[in-house]
Amino acid sequence: MADGMEHPAGKEAPVPGTVHIVDLLGTMRGQHAEGGQKDIVLVPAPSTDPDDPLNWSPRRKALSTACICVYTLMVGIASAGIYSVLEPISEDTGLTLNDLNQGTGYMFLFFGWGCLVWQPLALQYGKRPIFVGAPIESLCEISVTDIYFSHERGRYIGLYALLLAGSNFFAPIISGFINDGQGWQWVLYWCAIFCGIGFVFPFFFMEETNYVRHTAGIPASTPGVIAPAEPANPEKCTPTEASVNFSPPLTSYKRKTYLDKIKLFQAADLQNPNELKGMVCRPLIFLTFPVIFYSGFSYGSNLVWFNVLNATASLILSGTYNFSASMVGVAYVSPLIGVAIGSAYTGWFGDWFVIRKARKNKGILESEDRLWLFAPSFLLIPFGLILWGVGAAHHVHWFGAVFAMCILALTNTMGLQLSIAYCIDSYRALSGEAIITVILIRNTMSFAIGYGITPWVTDMGLQNCFLNAAFVGMAQVTTVAIMIKWGKTLRRKSISRYGANVEEMAKSGMVH
Repeated sequence: MADGMEHPAGKEAPVPGTVHIVDLLGTMRGQHAEGGQKDIVLVPAPSTDPDDPLNWSPRRKALSTACICVYTLMVGIASAGIYSVLEPISEDTGLTLNDLNQGTGYMFLFFGWGCLVWQPLALQYGKRPIFVGAPIESLCEISVTDIYFSHERGRYIGLYALLLAGSNFFAPIISGFINDGQGWQWVLYWCAIFCGIGFVFPFFFMEETNYVRHTAGIPASTPGVIAPAEPANPEKCTPTEASVNFSPPLTSYKRKTYLDKIKLFQAADLQNPNELKGMVCRPLIFLTFPVIFYSGFSYGSNLVWFNVLNATASLILSGTYNFSASMVGVAYVSPLIGVAIGSAYTGWFGDWFVIRKARKNKGILESEDRLWLFAPSFLLIPFGLILWGVGAAHHVHWFGAVFAMCILALTNTMGLQLSIAYCIDSYRALSGEAIITVILIRNTMSFAIGYGITPWVTDMGLQNCFLNAAFVGMAQVTTVAIMIKWGKTLRRKSISRYGANVEEMAKSGMVH
């Protein structure tokens, strides 16, 4: 079959992104969650290997997550360190604000397109040796999905979103004080120190999460299985469930030592056939998958307003409200609060929300269920943009501008987490490469706005610019309704293409 599975007569192939995750009748075979969620089936199904990342102890998972968090925080700070000191840099160097904003735009552009190189290398040879700069955009979220199940994935991608967006808002806070106390050059020196910390800590504590999983009951030749288990009664089998059941193989496993865990390269990764060419090309092919393309568009559309905020922060806070560099930095406490709220909303509340919808849908979880969480953005994005830009044009109290920063940061974090989660939930077996496509779209959009924001504000003025932006933002959010209504139809139409790509990757041991 096209999706690499055998299906009984009359049964359609599983739809990617549709999973039977809640065992309402207690009839499904397979491992279930523990504690108060015993009716939730573990997706993906873990193997019997104790070194399978899905089987790691809570402490082992927590350490891996801590490494990702430290890496994300440190690299994120370094990439956003100059936002609150653009004016002093411009005065000392002669570079215009437009030059500096374009420079950060190029940085994000290369962060995105660099994923075309680094992500395939990580999937081919292991993630540990690849954590440099660009992987902050694509590798961290995949590492999270390597060790956590579908029903708990949202909260940890939410944590990643908190650290990624939060680091970008925390950086200007400390940069302002560093500038006032040591000069703007020391902002760059401290960024280098932070990058050093982001290298050393994961080097000694980050464990490789690449793992080729041959789930008990599912032969190795049938990768990309969407459903985690088979009902005890075949008559109750739905199109989202596996239709084969095999006895699990008896295998003995040797536990890894500490040195085994932190090896730069794992033997299993080095033994795989070289598939780098295919992994570089496939993310470009995935641009033709509507769900993946939309995920990138959604992410990029929300990040645009983050870039607009950062690019105009010095202009508005220093120019309109006469904030010093350090006070511009202090103002970034507001978006930090917004990031925390957004992460909690899409993460912890989001996981509860989608499980609740699955219970109401006979235990079936659709990847579009999470998109309903975009609803507040319909009002919050235009409100935040108008309060920020139009408010500054009319010299509203400075608290209005600072509050607008909180609102825009909240919506940016929501867009970050929900867009990534939608892509991964829809095409889990392809997510390592599909996320590259998402980041390519996102960072290309980010580059475009970074390149044009200064002329946009200069030519139109704050009021007209941000009124325009508010309507664009509102229009962008409404596109989510298209995916909520037709997303599953689009996923169903991609079954054969999805299966063919999964099968091609699996033959080379690239499905982790």
